[in-house]
Amino acid sequence: MNLFKKKIGIVGGGQLGKMMILEAKRLGLWVAVLDPSATCCSASICDELIVAPLNDTAAYLDLASRVDVITYEWENISAAALEQVPVPVYPSVQSLKIIQSKLLQKQTLRNGGVPVPDFTAVHSLEDIVQAGQQLGYPLVLKTLGGGYDGKGVAVVQDENDIPAAYAKLGSGALPLMAEQFVPYVCEISIIATRGMDGSRVIYPVAENHHENSILDTTIVPARISSAVEARARDIADRVLEILQGVGTCCVEMFVTADGQVSVNEVAPRPHNSGHYTIEGCLTSQFENHIRAVAGLPLGDVSLRQPTVMVNLLGQSAGPAQLLGVEEAYADPQVKVHFYGKPLSKTGGKAGHITAIDSAVEGAIARAERARNIVQVTGE
Repeated sequence: MNLFKKKIGIVGGGQLGKMMILEAKRLGLWVAVLDPSATCCSASICDELIVAPLNDTAAYLDLASRVDVITYEWENISAAALEQVPVPVYPSVQSLKIIQSKLLQKQTLRNGGVPVPDFTAVHSLEDIVQAGQQLGYPLVLKTLGGGYDGKGVAVVQDENDIPAAYAKLGSGALPLMAEQFVPYVCEISIIATRGMDGSRVIYPVAENHHENSILDTTIVPARISSAVEARARDIADRVLEILQGVGTCCVEMFVTADGQVSVNEVAPRPHNSGHYTIEGCLTSQFENHIRAVAGLPLGDVSLRQPTVMVNLLGQSAGPAQLLGVEEAYADPQVKVHFYGKPLSKTGGKAGHITAIDSAVEGAIARAERARNIVQVTGE
């Protein structure tokens, strides 16, 4: 088969899907997208857009009838519908099912020898009390599915906090788990891609900083010891091997003061913390994802120069407008990425800025200067 005529379907048309499409179009590939919104980020550049809910089995079958392979930009989609499509799905539906349940995800990783915080399923207030006695405090309470950017998570400081945390997460309406709190000193992540032939590439370790549970800054290379770096890379490689998924994934990890590394969560797709790869590496996370699902060999992922990514959040609500690009581009080492969402939401992800420099400190300074200039506002 001529791979450059491959037709790719993407479930989800947000910014991650859009950046996948940009790489697919560079290779001349044809892309159809399934998304609930006719004005999603991908709408302006995909070849076909199917507007339907992400739990609509008929829409998944419609997408499959138009393409040779399906991938996805988000994990909160219908695995049951994907099981019914007659074309390959990458990463696999089995991988998706594992990721969709935080409990099953942690069980699978632990069984595969990957270090994770201790955890247990909980079904009631009494279970959470027992979990606190078993795991200690603080305790992290999580919904098993659906959470992102801090949603679906509550930190329980002591037994008195349990009723409020339980109520915040649905009072038992949603399945829950309790997890040991990790006293981390650093959050890191690694983007990794697995090809159809089992080949794997591991990107540089990224150091992540969050504000209000949303990723704020990614610094690469991470300012960690060589021993921690080696542990993190080994963990990412093991995760790829355990999941056996084709495509790009992100492994988010905690680092403790004594240099121990454990997995927080795995995302079976390109990730916000991997946006730095567009400018920072010869082959971005999005290009390697498209290469993988199209059956192409994977590209080089070594870091060109120290690179820093900062997120752009909406400053106000309304029709989105991007301000300050001309002034920011006075620095030739800065790149602005605007996702093209029609509406700006206060505190919502609207784009990102990447800066490179010969030194990490210089890249940080360039990125912060640019973020102080560029704004996404509602008109």
